[in-house]
Amino acid sequence: MSDSAAAAMKRAPAKRITVFNHKGGVGKTTLTYNIAAQLAELGKKVLLVDSDPQCNLSAYVIDGEYLDFLLDHSDDLDGRTVWTALKPLVDASGSFRPIEPIELSSELYLLPGDIRVSDFEEDLNDFWRECLQRKRRGFVGTVALSELVNTVCLEHSIDFVFYDSGPNIGPLNRIILLDCDYFIVPAACDLFSVRALKTLGRSLHSWMSQWQIISELAPAGMYTLPGRPKFMGYLPQGFSVYRERVVKNQSRYLSLLETNIQSNILALLKDFDIGIAGAPAKLGDVKDFGALVAASQTEGVPIYSVKSAGNPEQRAVAKAAFRDIAKRIIKQAG
Repeated sequence: MSDSAAAAMKRAPAKRITVFNHKGGVGKTTLTYNIAAQLAELGKKVLLVDSDPQCNLSAYVIDGEYLDFLLDHSDDLDGRTVWTALKPLVDASGSFRPIEPIELSSELYLLPGDIRVSDFEEDLNDFWRECLQRKRRGFVGTVALSELVNTVCLEHSIDFVFYDSGPNIGPLNRIILLDCDYFIVPAACDLFSVRALKTLGRSLHSWMSQWQIISELAPAGMYTLPGRPKFMGYLPQGFSVYRERVVKNQSRYLSLLETNIQSNILALLKDFDIGIAGAPAKLGDVKDFGALVAASQTEGVPIYSVKSAGNPEQRAVAKAAFRDIAKRIIKQAG
């Protein structure tokens, strides 16, 4: 896409969301897919963007042999992974290359991940510095992933975008968060998840503060990032319930999660108007669904649709949990 075309591009009305926590093992990919699947069942068009070089989301939802084919041919002009689209930026041969998403269903689409997206991430720090120097190349590189997503949203009338990101606070996740309208924080019921919230809040504060400065340096009329993701809520997940009560040691961390969300995210970012400090911050609950999770990943279907594990009652509970979260997202996103 030429720079002139990019400059004229308007941001699509689709709401962009990421289920983000730099701590690993908090179920980001599983949560992302199951929430997106429920939004699709509720009639919303959803685009999944696998922006994690590990490609876990892509491996989750498409056949392994087909994914291998996509990865083997991602350098081709007709390739279909995120790397295919971003490769011109790394080669310094132009802006992003539009690609067609994989249609998972009539309402659900995927931009497949690629391990070589890590090559693009290596250039993002240079792009960021060039933005501060008011160099157009820096802005072109920084917004390329957003423009790619925007093009798909416009062509397919997408309602919601979900980025699946890696467990880190690197430059790729920085541009993803700054491109999002909302972020959701997943957390396990353990000490490490509680402690990670402070780093998460500080990183977001730094990114948003820097982008306020950078965005003012952008060339007039150029497509850019909004830079102010709102906090949509947090999702405690993987906790155990016994006789309708959360087990004692995990119950303690549920309380600590709420407290630390308030102090380390909402209060810290109050100047950015990302949410209401003091208001209940929990978006929903995703308890431990045991063997359903592994079966879901093996079968490539949502947790509530597996055939090889669980029982109808357990699957119904899972579906109700994700449907409730999806409805709350629709309500909050307006």
